[in-house]
Amino acid sequence: MIVIDTLALVSGARDGNIRSLARLISLIEDGSESLPAIMKELKPHGARVIGITGSPGVGKSTLTSALIKSLREKGHKVGVIAIDPSSPFTQGAVLGDRIRMQDHFLDDGVYIRSMATRGHLGGLAAATPQAIRVLDDAGFDTILVETVGVGQSEVEIVSHADTTMVVLAPGMGDGIQAVKAGLLEIGDIYVINKADRDGAEVTSRELRNALALAPQDPEREILLTSADREIGIEELVLAIDRHRLYLAKSGLLEGRRIDRASLEVEHLASAKLRAQIKGEPLRRLAALVADGKMDSYTAADQLLAQERIK
Repeated sequence: MIVIDTLALVSGARDGNIRSLARLISLIEDGSESLPAIMKELKPHGARVIGITGSPGVGKSTLTSALIKSLREKGHKVGVIAIDPSSPFTQGAVLGDRIRMQDHFLDDGVYIRSMATRGHLGGLAAATPQAIRVLDDAGFDTILVETVGVGQSEVEIVSHADTTMVVLAPGMGDGIQAVKAGLLEIGDIYVINKADRDGAEVTSRELRNALALAPQDPEREILLTSADREIGIEELVLAIDRHRLYLAKSGLLEGRRIDRASLEVEHLASAKLRAQIKGEPLRRLAALVADGKMDSYTAADQLLAQERIK
């Protein structure tokens, strides 16, 4: 059995050791038995977490790269968690889009980590919340979380980010109709990327009309960018700053972080409970339900009661 010095890894990550940081996130992804010990050592420093989501092909990776450059020019230390589809062969991340961030790979103030979904739905990887905690503890000021290309219901990012950016692009068919059942309900900032293309203003108008059907306070901003030309990026950074200030002044920032921690604890507790209840007691109760001798609600209550007795 390999003994892992979790304290040394956490200390190394705090000191800027990239190998220690990468090792910590790998342990998280692999569900290591050392994970509880690692989490006990981590201390939050208040990094702002920005989610970047949208349908495939809207330029999320290019936009992320442009944001990294702008934030670095302002002195931010930037961590990036880029969620990728899983390889059907290895279950690892398919890294096709990371080439767009290659300009930052040699920057000591930037850490980019691709994570595979490994079958997890919602546009994120199951290990994302803990990876965010590791980057926060390691001293990153801003953490960008770029989701895998998502559709209507894969909107888990809103539960893990302080500010959620929804990225759209003109010329992709009826884009507003395609995403409004999900993505139009979660965004704090909406970005129409590739705005140098025909139809950007039309898309902006349609989006504004759609958002008006469900008004929020503050009014959600819509910005036009061309990330590959670095057009509109400074305005986008200012919009992110404005939203951060609003969250802090209104008290919503603390509320969102409590909600995020609550969800993380709930998921961990649910996973532990599922692991505990599997086995003979569950099979016995399930047989009674299948035979019509007991209803499923009574069986569930009995199963939970048995766990409490333990």
